[in-house]
Amino acid sequence: MKNKESTVKLLDSVKFPSDVRKLPQEKLSQLCDEVRKFVIETVSKTGGHFGSNLGVVELTVALHRVFDTPRDLLIWDVGHQAYPHKILTGRKDRMHTIRKKDGLSPFPKRTESQYDALSVGHSSTSIGSAVGMDLANRGSKNKPQVVAIIGDAALTGGMAFEALNHAGDIKSDVLVILNDNEMSISPNVGGMRQYLTKLISSEPYLKLRDKGEKMLDKVSLSVQEFMRRADSHARGFLTKGTMFEELGFKYYGPIDGHDIETLMQILENLKNVKGPKILHVVTKKGKGYKYAENDKFSLHAVKPFDPVTGKNNGPKNSNLTYTKVFSDWILDKAKKDKDLHAITPAMCEGSGLSQFSKKFPQRYYDVGIAEQHAVTLAAGLACGGKKPIVAIYSSFLQRAYDQVVHDIALQNLNVLFAIDRAGIVGADGATHAGSFDLSFLRAIPNLVVMSPSNEDECYSMLNLGYEFNGPVAVRYPRGSGQGKYKNKEKELDIEFGRANIIKKGKKIAILSFGAMLQNCQKASNQLEATLVDMRFVKPLDRKLLKKLAKTHKFFVTVEDNVVAGGAGSAVGEFVLNENLGVGVKNLGHPDFFTAHGLRDEILKEIELDEDGILKTIKSIK
Repeated sequence: MKNKESTVKLLDSVKFPSDVRKLPQEKLSQLCDEVRKFVIETVSKTGGHFGSNLGVVELTVALHRVFDTPRDLLIWDVGHQAYPHKILTGRKDRMHTIRKKDGLSPFPKRTESQYDALSVGHSSTSIGSAVGMDLANRGSKNKPQVVAIIGDAALTGGMAFEALNHAGDIKSDVLVILNDNEMSISPNVGGMRQYLTKLISSEPYLKLRDKGEKMLDKVSLSVQEFMRRADSHARGFLTKGTMFEELGFKYYGPIDGHDIETLMQILENLKNVKGPKILHVVTKKGKGYKYAENDKFSLHAVKPFDPVTGKNNGPKNSNLTYTKVFSDWILDKAKKDKDLHAITPAMCEGSGLSQFSKKFPQRYYDVGIAEQHAVTLAAGLACGGKKPIVAIYSSFLQRAYDQVVHDIALQNLNVLFAIDRAGIVGADGATHAGSFDLSFLRAIPNLVVMSPSNEDECYSMLNLGYEFNGPVAVRYPRGSGQGKYKNKEKELDIEFGRANIIKKGKKIAILSFGAMLQNCQKASNQLEATLVDMRFVKPLDRKLLKKLAKTHKFFVTVEDNVVAGGAGSAVGEFVLNENLGVGVKNLGHPDFFTAHGLRDEILKEIELDEDGILKTIKSIK
């Protein structure tokens, strides 16, 4: 009991990094144990990113111990691994609110804490921003140290390579810490993974070079003792001839990312090394929690769970998800068409391609965190006569916009984009919300854009899009809709470019795009309005709009996308250009970034729930 009480007292005494720096060194291992336990206890109640956070506890403690944060700048790539950082930077008492509405952000956020040097959420941005921060402080007295912490998966992103190339060229004074845990959201792939594996499996240690000896001379341990530790913990230190050194970086590692003493010793030493440098740290995802260590994918991000058993302790969601519909569809279609190929930018499981990858491995491509390459790869496959499917999240497709325009649409290629997580996504917040795809896609010539209102429509639209001669996007939300799915054997009768009238009324026509139909239906039940499932954002059903304009005074468009430039804007443009003489009211996401929280909470806040839609329609005179 005494031991338990002392553990609680130690963690409670650490509010900020300055408290970490005051602790006796022999207490740091205990602090790491406490932080790890606190992460397990907290996330088991709140849900959230899990395995990646458990893997960086020692690294986080060492960074805040060695560097003078917040004066020195720590940049966490993506931010999946920032929970220990939040705990040690004054936010421990609010960790129970993480990912909840009005609670802590799931990722580092500049407006939340001075210790968050960069707001993040998407991959591969840490090195580039670190170089920028270093340049901004060049020439200043006592300039801050800048550290970018990036995972081995994020290092596959093109932006990371571009930043490494630039940093090496201008001799930027940054430290890049490569957190190598051999696993991201999906198993890591590609040449970089193989390259890092070779580094990790190299000889226990290599001959020291001159610059290595100069560095080691400064540490308190003797060179012999340091090399003994490297032999035991690192499996190779100061390897020469690495790709990183060819780019202009001094490379150190790999070292054991769970050896707190070695981490601190090397970080202290690297503070005095000028120019671009990279420290290769090997960690274990899920460290200290056996279920997370053994199941790196399922426990990457979790719902509330029982920390004793590792099992989800909440009610099971039996509703069919749109992602599952896509998974079923692509398996069915691939059995019939050998030209079908599937591409994902490191989101195999999340996009519903897990079963496809196992059954059709020769037609499955995980390109890593490389959205631009994923789209251009699809262009090449299409030019070769294949029928590629790009399975991608809406917010990640933003990163490949030029490729969609230039490599796909301009050439009018047969590529189908299966766009998951469109609209409000919930707890992951603004960085992952698919709020813009309708706006940026409908502006592109040749591209067809469909938005299903339920699971049956999703299956049928995927089929329709696949058979279409040209580029097509089918966008659907996270989670389930009506929970119905009955047309697998019998296709819905969806005519290309035609909407579906759900209910006939008068005066006001509610034009619903996509999964907003359920909320629109609830609202329309209290009105005499016409309700239309528009189905197609591009091309619009112009024939129906002209017909409705003759019998209605007002169109109310509703979409799970920003109002600016979205589906409703397309309707407004058509009404104006054709001089149809009806009023138009557009409902959608407002002109600000929506916060994190439950999907229903956010929809209510921005008045896209049943009550909000009804209130807006009733205000029309």
